[in-house]
Order: sequence, then C-alpha cells, then structure tokens
Amino acid sequence: MGKNKKTRKVIMQRFAQMKKMISPSDPRIKSEKRAPPKKQKPEDPREIKIKEVPQQSSALFFEYNEQLGPPYHILLDTNFINFSIKNKLDIIQNMMECLYAKCIPYVTDCVVGELEKLGQKYKVALKIIKDSRFERIPCMHKGTYADDCLVNRVTQHKCYIVATNDKDLKRRIRKIPGVPIMYVSQHRYTIERMPDAYGAPKT
Repeated sequence: MGKNKKTRKVIMQRFAQMKKMISPSDPRIKSEKRAPPKKQKPEDPREIKIKEVPQQSSALFFEYNEQLGPPYHILLDTNFINFSIKNKLDIIQNMMECLYAKCIPYVTDCVVGELEKLGQKYKVALKIIKDSRFERIPCMHKGTYADDCLVNRVTQHKCYIVATNDKDLKRRIRKIPGVPIMYVSQHRYTIERMPDAYGAPKT
C-alpha cells in the first residue's frame, strides 16, 4: 500500500506542475512565440476597414491620358511585327498614316529574345527591328516572356501605345486605364481607345 501511495503522490505532483505551465496563447508570452487564439473575435460592423487601393496615375485626367501626344511612343509585340510582315506593311509608315503624327517604335529585349528563339523563319522580322529608327528598351527582369514585360511597363509609364494582335494581351491591357492598343486589321493598322485617330472605333 505504501508503494501505491508514493506513486500516486508523484503523479499528483507532476499533474500540479503541468497545471502551473503557461498556456501557449497566454498574453504574457511574446507575440511572435504566442499561439494564435482558437476562437476569432467576431467582426465589428461599426469598425472602419482599411483597404489598400492602388494609386491612380497622375497622367490620367478622368479617362483621358495627358501623357499621350505626338511623337507617339509605340511598344511593339512579337506577333504585331509578324502580322505586319505577313500583310506586307511598312511598320513606321503605316503607324504614321494611322495616327497622322510622328511615331517612334520601341522594342524591348524580351521581344527580340522571342524572335531569336523562333529561328530562321523570323530572320526578316529581326532584320527589321534592328533598324536604327527602332528604339531598343533594355529589360531588367528574368526570362523572355514579353506579355508580362509590356503590361508592367504600361502600368508604370502611361506614355506608351501597345501594338499587338494577341487576344490575351489585348484583354490584359484593356484593364489598364488610358493605354491605347494598335493592331493589324484588314491590311492596315487600327487603334482602339483613341477616338481621334484614323480607324479608331467610334464610341
């Protein structure tokens, strides 16, 4: 009986020690080491909620982009160059005919990289964009995926028109306010979201 009493006493002492231990969600423990509470407090409907909204560009006056104006800066996509060659269109001349103003075509490093990857078939396209009239924009990002690069560039700088025939890229750019899109349609260049330009859809 004495042995049983001793064992029981030891168990009770250990149980008492366990009770004394601080729970992991105790407020006395540092916040980074503290366990998250199991029950979350219900949201107070009267409490003001803070939402992070992306800051609008200062270039936009309502829906009108004040940074757009002659000479126009046009970012070229890979397929726009290829469509122009297929339709036998001179890029700079047709851009000027579309916008009735001087146009400066810009080619990013990733667009050049995409054309180089396509091989010998697109040798003519590479030769055209290496013309001195085409401005080259260096890319700091990794990889050669042009769509993401063009979207990021026009989101940051509203001074560009994007020239593309890619449906997915067009859809992404339409979500960015104040950025017109140039594309090849019926053997000529058309521009959307710029109503004063030739060939622009009437709204």
